[in-house]
Amino acid sequence: MSRKIYIEGAYFKKNPTWHIEDSPWKAKQIINILKKNDVHPKSIVEIGCGSGEILNQLYLNMPADTTFVGYEISPQAFELSQKRRKKRLNFYLGDLLQEKNAFFDVVLCIDVLEHVEDYFSLLRDLKEKGEYKIFHIPLDLSVQTVLRSSPLLKVWNNLGHIHYFNKEIAIEVLKDTGYKILDYFYTAGSTDLPAKSFKSLLARFPRKIMFKLNKDITVRILGRYSILVLAK
Repeated sequence: MSRKIYIEGAYFKKNPTWHIEDSPWKAKQIINILKKNDVHPKSIVEIGCGSGEILNQLYLNMPADTTFVGYEISPQAFELSQKRRKKRLNFYLGDLLQEKNAFFDVVLCIDVLEHVEDYFSLLRDLKEKGEYKIFHIPLDLSVQTVLRSSPLLKVWNNLGHIHYFNKEIAIEVLKDTGYKILDYFYTAGSTDLPAKSFKSLLARFPRKIMFKLNKDITVRILGRYSILVLAK
């Protein structure tokens, strides 16, 4: 069922931009963690690349000798990616895990795990596709979302999140599937990206203050953060 909504277009109907508007911000986070850890890839692949705009932003902001490849199972998202195709930026309609000899310096898995029915198998198979891996995982589990429950149902119905994580679970899942964690940090889409409602806009100031005082407690209580992980 999880693959079906992407292949047959149900997800596209609910998210017609395929989150293109968030891609420059996500690419910036990826560049930050690469620079912070002195990683200089010559080849980057993204599994579940959607519209391809994250890779396009990386293409525009990384050295000219870097090549980029995206794999996507949704025909609708793949069609969106075609306008971004360039000499060093290519896209394929298919599953990276089925490419037997594919190997890259960096593998991107950006906001994918929460959509995949068997993400344990995906993680084990993905290890063989590159030296470094970068994961971006939404931390949907928080005190607020558990108490209210409606936010969890909203991301299930509108965004296709069929698994929920907090920081500790996300890190433990990666370790249990054989990854060595090199670095991680929170990403604050709830305050960095444009507010989607007046209520969200009002909540930004106290959220920013709390985050500066104690990141872990803020994320654990309020939610609406993600974690970016660099692993091997």
